[in-house]
Amino acid sequence: MLTLQQRPTRLAIFDSRPRAIVIGSGFGGLAAGVRLSARGYRVTIFEKLDAPGGRAYVHRQDGFTFDAGPTIVTAPFLFEELWTLCGRRMKDDVNLRPIDPFYQIRFDNGDVFTMSADEAAMRAEVARFDARDVSGFERFMKRSEAIYRIGFEELGDAPFSSFADMARIAGHLARLEGHRSVYSLVSKYFRDERLRTVFSFHPLLIGGNPFRASAIYCLIPFLEKRWGVHFAMGGTGKLVAGLASLIASQGGEIRCREEVETIVVEDGVAKGVALASGEIVRASVVVSNADSAWTYRHLVPTASRRRWTDRKIDAARYSMSLFVWYFGVDRRYEDVAHHTILLGPRYRELLRDIFDRKRLASDFSLYLHRPTATDPSLAPEGSDAFYVLSPVPNLQGGQDWQVEAERYRTAIEQSLEATVLPDLSRHIVTSRIATPLDFQEQLNAYRGAGFGLEPTLTQSAWFRPHNASEDVRNLFLVGAGTHPGAGLPGVLSSARVLDKVAPHASVFV
Repeated sequence: MLTLQQRPTRLAIFDSRPRAIVIGSGFGGLAAGVRLSARGYRVTIFEKLDAPGGRAYVHRQDGFTFDAGPTIVTAPFLFEELWTLCGRRMKDDVNLRPIDPFYQIRFDNGDVFTMSADEAAMRAEVARFDARDVSGFERFMKRSEAIYRIGFEELGDAPFSSFADMARIAGHLARLEGHRSVYSLVSKYFRDERLRTVFSFHPLLIGGNPFRASAIYCLIPFLEKRWGVHFAMGGTGKLVAGLASLIASQGGEIRCREEVETIVVEDGVAKGVALASGEIVRASVVVSNADSAWTYRHLVPTASRRRWTDRKIDAARYSMSLFVWYFGVDRRYEDVAHHTILLGPRYRELLRDIFDRKRLASDFSLYLHRPTATDPSLAPEGSDAFYVLSPVPNLQGGQDWQVEAERYRTAIEQSLEATVLPDLSRHIVTSRIATPLDFQEQLNAYRGAGFGLEPTLTQSAWFRPHNASEDVRNLFLVGAGTHPGAGLPGVLSSARVLDKVAPHASVFV
């Protein structure tokens, strides 16, 4: 992992290629940097934090390594093609390890559903919950595949620059029942309420409410089946470091501890950025991997915005936020899987509390990540590294996280100790937390939302901030806040869209 900043070689200082500036070094920004280099640009990435990664930052303390955010790789070919663009092989730099079973889903009553790539095992799991739902499962997976073929393969990296682009997919949306919610579509195929939960929770992985997110997101189960679930040995940070090395090899640079204060706009055209330090850096194109709402609300001058006004930004719906507790223990929990989802006693009502009422409930559902199940090197010998994530309201809820954080962490610790991590409190040797305040203050996430705009039908595709800014020429957006949305496949695909909407560097030579 790069600790400070990756500077260009002496030769790169005299590089005559037109400059492209990328704001933010999350996976969307890093992928954009690789692709812009391949298109003939000299790339400079500005990163607010002291190391690349954004939401994929890496925390290291007391001998433990904690990935701050993304932990699941479901479409490895999207990473592999970035290495190919640079004439290299990803496998020489990153060891992606398939995880199977994918994850376990544990219900409040102790029932456990194991999600895997094995079709026979999946049919048996469904039958164990309700034998009547096996045929429904088979039909649902065929529907998931059909949605994947259109929603991911055909439209995932297609630009939606005009309403005509949206109109062209209206027939697809109707056939795939995109107007329905994920939960509604899943309920057509399953009788058992537990199975409806198992096959509808996936929008939460990208900041969506399963009871409101478009059924297009039912593509995720097939995406997982088609490409598998993988983990980067050494942690997700290995992918960050690998992409940073690709950018350096192309003569680009990543300047850390450099926050962009303003995008410089002249006559409606992005001309560079002004840094918090006062430095102005000129460029032919500017790409923002910052949160899209933050980009327009805080980086683009008010006078340069017609569509994404303050009023429109404030009126949009934003995803939930996240409370994340990272902790290391001085023992091994060998019975705990790499990925475990621990569901609370409520499903629909808990999501209403989080998304609609913006209320911090006393109960919760959790995602428990134990990377040392696959890679023991992430902790001292004989120890385990964990992080546990709880969806919580974004900052519109008004919670005072400086007051709530420790109380909430303690409640999670007690819940884990009572269910899957016995004697946990006696074995914790290191700990840190992240709250919605950290998402806002460290990651410049508008309202502390963990995934930007909530992925509803009316905030997807053309309705999202466009990959090519509607307000400023030569300003482009990548990452969770633009099309196609959050999650590693989404943000990497947004950089693919950039290839189709950004001019080739030769235009500026």
